[in-house]
Amino acid sequence: FFFEDNAYVLQKDNPIGERLAKVAADKGMLLMACDQCAYEREIDGKLVDGATIGCFPNLYGALSGNMPDQVITL
Repeated sequence: FFFEDNAYVLQKDNPIGERLAKVAADKGMLLMACDQCAYEREIDGKLVDGATIGCFPNLYGALSGNMPDQVITL
């Protein structure tokens, strides 16, 4: 889950975001940007493949069926 300016990491053509998208696709990881952060930065339609936007209810809902073993924040 990416907040504030960290949301830019998930923007297409960002080298870190592109690498994260590949790892997430291979490992079944969830990549999500804060919805308000994405809207404010006007990147809501420009995220790497597989990344979504949402708020904590969306995050908790996405994780509820398969709780994570580890949470990594940047």
